[in-house]
Amino acid sequence: MSRFSRRQFLHESFFRASMTAAAAALAAGGHDPADAAAPRERQEKSSPNERVRIACVGVRGRGMDHVRGYLGQPDAEIVAVCDVDLGVTGKAVREIQERPPGKEVRVYQDIRKLLEDKEVDAVSLALPIHWHALASVWAMQAGKDVYCEKPVSHNVSEGRRMVEAAQKYGRICQAGTQARSARATRDAIAHIHDGKIGKVTLARGLCYKRRDTIGVKPDGPVPEGVDYDLWLGPAPKRPFNPNRFHYNWHWMWDYGTGDLGNQGIHQMDIARWALKKEGLPKSALAVGGRFGYEDQGETPNTLLAHYDYGDADLIFEVRGLSTQGEKGVNIGDIVYGSEGYVVFTSNYGSAAAFDRDGNKVADFRGGGSHFRNFLDAVRSRKTSDLNAPVAEGHLSSAVCHLGNVSYRLGEQVPFSDKKKRFGDDEEAYATFARFSEHLGASGVPLADAKYRVGRKLTVDAKKEDFGRDRAANALLTREYRTPFSVPSRIA
Repeated sequence: MSRFSRRQFLHESFFRASMTAAAAALAAGGHDPADAAAPRERQEKSSPNERVRIACVGVRGRGMDHVRGYLGQPDAEIVAVCDVDLGVTGKAVREIQERPPGKEVRVYQDIRKLLEDKEVDAVSLALPIHWHALASVWAMQAGKDVYCEKPVSHNVSEGRRMVEAAQKYGRICQAGTQARSARATRDAIAHIHDGKIGKVTLARGLCYKRRDTIGVKPDGPVPEGVDYDLWLGPAPKRPFNPNRFHYNWHWMWDYGTGDLGNQGIHQMDIARWALKKEGLPKSALAVGGRFGYEDQGETPNTLLAHYDYGDADLIFEVRGLSTQGEKGVNIGDIVYGSEGYVVFTSNYGSAAAFDRDGNKVADFRGGGSHFRNFLDAVRSRKTSDLNAPVAEGHLSSAVCHLGNVSYRLGEQVPFSDKKKRFGDDEEAYATFARFSEHLGASGVPLADAKYRVGRKLTVDAKKEDFGRDRAANALLTREYRTPFSVPSRIA
């Protein structure tokens, strides 16, 4: 049998065939969520007298998953909930009190008051992204352990401050990248790290997730029961607007990170983990735009980000318009090696490995509870017991931030522009061709349209900055609104 060259192996036709095989193989597997209940025999080792007293902070949407995740654990007790919107706390309280022993649950609107509560051992944070780092640092300074949703930070500097705080105050801090607790994901990563697919040269992350327009809404009165000034926290003072509040804040730079840092952080984390990279890449370049509609959203709904690690590349794609995906796979990762590849989908309880000819050679199955892992580490007091310590969450979040910094410093160019942006990386150009094809098929008039070409950033991985690039370095942090400031250093 003839052997493929690396160029042939990574060619677009192979990629499409790979996705076809992967989608078919994984479709038959069903769902085994990463946050599924831990094995009963492990849970029963916990004594009811050794309960970790939890406060859930942010109890709308994902926050209710936190509530339910701890309610199923015999050694955890939710003693308090906190949300700036008192209109959403009632549901959480009712659900908690329906479970034995049905104790009273304290309700806070201001996290600062909650952190004074001596009966709280740990906080579980499901907040807007611009609050993640500040709430985590404050909690660790108050002697609380922390589970923080993804991405752990709003910018690169904040993530490093969280790592420093965990070290200085001796706290357990878990990042909410729950795929790291799924048995299937862990086994598939081990398969890669054991050399079963040969030398790994490329990790590709896909976030093809339909996002409708958020429209244009006028500023208006603050809803009853909402402490809007507290909601803004570290962000600039602005009038209340529904598009800068519940969920739609994701698409505003003051509070969110777009889908690269929202959904894409999960796939970015798996890609970086698979590449076995313990630092930042050598360079980052992102191109994209907000296509298909005009609204108040600021972040791109279509993005291609390229990261150069020297001996391997990471290519990430975001598509928010309707798409068929790559032969059925919309959200996931493909990790390529010299002897095969591994496919991950958004079902973290299932992954599969293939040889170079597209034949499936291994299946990986099994979920796991990220909340259970956090509780185990809280009780052992060993950061090494965490599946997703904040140091890992920081690095994966930071790679997302690099792409956003590049994009934000970019300039608009027409699609007819033929300037070579990605050096000699053939896969990046093939990906951009698919990027353009997707937009054309979505009705974007490419002959007249423009897209944003980000600044190619050279990264000092050790210092976690951009050398002498002042404009880029300015976006490593933000201007904080007093008194909601993340410290510039925790020593």
